[in-house]
Amino acid sequence: MSLKQTPLNAAHRAMGAKMVDFGGWDMPVNYGSQIDEHHQVRNDCGMFDVCHMRVVDAKGAGVRAFLRYLLANNADKITLPGKALYSAMLRPEGGVIDDLIIYFMTEEWFRIVVNAGTADKDIAWMKQQAVAHAPGLTITSRDDLAMVAIQGPNARAKVWQVLPQTKAATEGLVNFQAADCGTYYIARTGYTGEDGFEVMLPKTQVEAFWYALNKVGVPPIGLGARDTLRLEAGMNLYGQDMDETINPLEAGMAWTVDLKSERDFIGKAALLANPPARKLVGLVLLDRGVLRGHQKVVTRQGEGEITSGTFSPTLEKSIALARVPNAVQIGDTVQVVIRDKMLAAQVVKYPFARNGKGLL
Repeated sequence: MSLKQTPLNAAHRAMGAKMVDFGGWDMPVNYGSQIDEHHQVRNDCGMFDVCHMRVVDAKGAGVRAFLRYLLANNADKITLPGKALYSAMLRPEGGVIDDLIIYFMTEEWFRIVVNAGTADKDIAWMKQQAVAHAPGLTITSRDDLAMVAIQGPNARAKVWQVLPQTKAATEGLVNFQAADCGTYYIARTGYTGEDGFEVMLPKTQVEAFWYALNKVGVPPIGLGARDTLRLEAGMNLYGQDMDETINPLEAGMAWTVDLKSERDFIGKAALLANPPARKLVGLVLLDRGVLRGHQKVVTRQGEGEITSGTFSPTLEKSIALARVPNAVQIGDTVQVVIRDKMLAAQVVKYPFARNGKGLL
């Protein structure tokens, strides 16, 4: 089966990218040194092709009430146009269908950005729930839109160089807030632990925007560095750190689940009936080696498993997120099974690095 391509596919190849199969998409893993790309974003800025993410518009009179029921986080928290909220859609049994961001546009229009690998499943689920709970609602996949993330301490200034007309509207944005700039919908969000923007724009214009950013000194960054950046920032990856079999309370996502308000939502009863027995923690390897997903973690309180692991370019140490028994504490030393050896690791509070510096 041929791989899906984003509208920037030709640009990646022209820029010398090494392309890989990423969940059925032909995507750039790096353009040279992955470690250099990582440091580029932490210290200056870089741009990411996130056109494989799906933008979905939910419109209709009952859209807020619908999202209040559909999502684990409470859509009532966002009332200012452009305000964004991170949340998860859950199965009735409490597992995570996907993590996503919703944006408040108007009382009859919310915008939703979902993950590439789960987009078709997500939209089918939303439509199925809408038929049952909000029959007048329209759920539209915005296949005409593309998305580019510009991340790093100098990211916003570079975007203003290319789009000076958007500066007035976007200069005052706080984190998790967006501005509608006509052709461009610009959000102060990202997946790296650095400042920056995610820009939604027409697919027909994305290649010109990409090259314009490159011309003012923004290099392209591949999926390899995107993964080390997000892991240092303690951000979950769907399919690794959580999925349909994992309760969000066991995936470090309790802050995205609103159990305090009276409202009901899909999966709420299951979460209340099954208090979490495990939790997500950070690990730093004390011995020589590299932490990787699915390695077994041995603790005094029982076994756990690494969900995501890598070598951290910022800390120059091996780090991981791991799901372990609740009784494990920050500061504990645990053992990780790497190639039949038991190597020592310390339990730490994540994130490991953000805003250009290590946090441990």
